[in-house]
Amino acid sequence: MPLQRLKELNTKDCLWVYILRILKDGPVHGYAIRKEIEQRFDFKPGTVTAYKVLYLLSKSGYVKKTVSGRQKVYALTPAGRKALKEAIDFYKGRVRALRLGKI
Repeated sequence: MPLQRLKELNTKDCLWVYILRILKDGPVHGYAIRKEIEQRFDFKPGTVTAYKVLYLLSKSGYVKKTVSGRQKVYALTPAGRKALKEAIDFYKGRVRALRLGKI
């Protein structure tokens, strides 16, 4: 039970990190982002949740949304790239602290 909660907190509850990581490889539309999360990170985000996170990331300036035909395509901004790096550094620090028993 504690492991399941840890997994949920670090996947579905932190979906923005996974979205930014996917966008680091290039612009993608919303539906493809959900599929990429399943394939790369082995969990399935909710449809509405993924789009809500994309909306919030766009509104906050971490991703840029453009319209291509009928699809909305999302791309990483410099602010999004910085946020992703900070998140990765945070996770590395947590792993290091857990291994060593201190920060």
